[in-house]
Amino acid sequence: MKKKLLYPLIILIVIIVGLVIAKGQGWIGGDFRHKVEVKKAETRTLTEIITANGKIKPEVEVKVSSDVSGEILELTVKDGDEVQKGQILARVQPDIYQRNLEKMQASVRSSEANLSQSEAQFQQKQLAYNRNKTLWEQQTISESEYEQVLADYNVAKASVEAANASLINAKASLNEAKDNLTKTTIYAPMDGTVSRLNVEKGERVVGTAQFEGTDMMTIANLNNMEVVVDVNENDIIRVSMMDTAIIEVDAYLKTKFKGLVTEIANSAKTEGTSADQITNFEVKVLILPDSYRELMEEKGEGFYPFRPGMSATVDIQTNTKVDVLTIPIQSVTTRKDTTEVEEQEEDLKKEEEKIEVVFVVADGKIEQRKVKPGIQDTKFIEITEGLQVGEQVVSAPYSAISKKLKHEDLVEVVDKLFEEKEKNSPDK
Repeated sequence: MKKKLLYPLIILIVIIVGLVIAKGQGWIGGDFRHKVEVKKAETRTLTEIITANGKIKPEVEVKVSSDVSGEILELTVKDGDEVQKGQILARVQPDIYQRNLEKMQASVRSSEANLSQSEAQFQQKQLAYNRNKTLWEQQTISESEYEQVLADYNVAKASVEAANASLINAKASLNEAKDNLTKTTIYAPMDGTVSRLNVEKGERVVGTAQFEGTDMMTIANLNNMEVVVDVNENDIIRVSMMDTAIIEVDAYLKTKFKGLVTEIANSAKTEGTSADQITNFEVKVLILPDSYRELMEEKGEGFYPFRPGMSATVDIQTNTKVDVLTIPIQSVTTRKDTTEVEEQEEDLKKEEEKIEVVFVVADGKIEQRKVKPGIQDTKFIEITEGLQVGEQVVSAPYSAISKKLKHEDLVEVVDKLFEEKEKNSPDK
């Protein structure tokens, strides 16, 4: 008997709860109203920002490689050392190049001796030629004898020229051997810090004269650092040289640094496959030393707050406008024009054009308003046409703005829509 009474009672309670909810939502006993939050259209100073991520690197850094191949006999620096231009960094085994130098010196001496011998023979042939030329002119000797003497003279003259060329070649080889021997000692190309050391004493290196060469170390000027970021092709057209930027480095939370755009790539670089290809342009942002001077003063002389490879986020400020009409960025959406429903129904073949709109609240009703947006930052967007200062526009929920709201819909304005939902959620 109790079970027979229990089931109808449960059904009755469910019906009553459903009726209460339907009444509260306006589904029965009144017109349905969307619950929305609104914000006033206000004037403010707006700065357009493009956000990009990248890595910190020195503005000037030089990779040091050996011009000659061999074993590293001496390594005078370690990672992090300060170096001066012209300072000795390493020495490569010079034995082979020393022996080659001695061979070239002997070759030069041999070429000099050959030249002296050729010159002596030429002088002898020249005297004989002059003497026989006079006899031939006096018709004392035959034509054939004169031609033989002339041929000997020309051969001797050519021998001198060949010996001289050989000497020049030997001297060039000697200079090359001297240069190669000098290159076994590697010097610092600039003042800076050894930011990366890739070799150890005893390792063999490949010279750049034959192949790509071994990258031994990197010398960098850590006083001037920059952030290299990738900017999407849709945003790069708004970035200009000397644009200001706000830089956040992952290693320094809650600290912001200032920067300037110093270089914009002319050619794009692509990532991914053809189906999911991403096109970006490399932009370099110099970190202004004044913005981190305090960090250097705290740690003392010789401290560099940034290290190559650190991750950073850059907000590039591309445009700033003062006293422009703005609304929250989520208030603008792309929708079909719901103010001309009848006209669209008459012409079914006409494709409905999507326009940028906002929803203005007046007297509890929605007015779909076509607008023309301008620049935007992370929170607000400029409206250049279609809206007046002080008008109330729907700012939440975004699901209603993007899909549900239509022209002349009834709405109920609430102050804290999302907090109200949280209080009514089952988890609370």
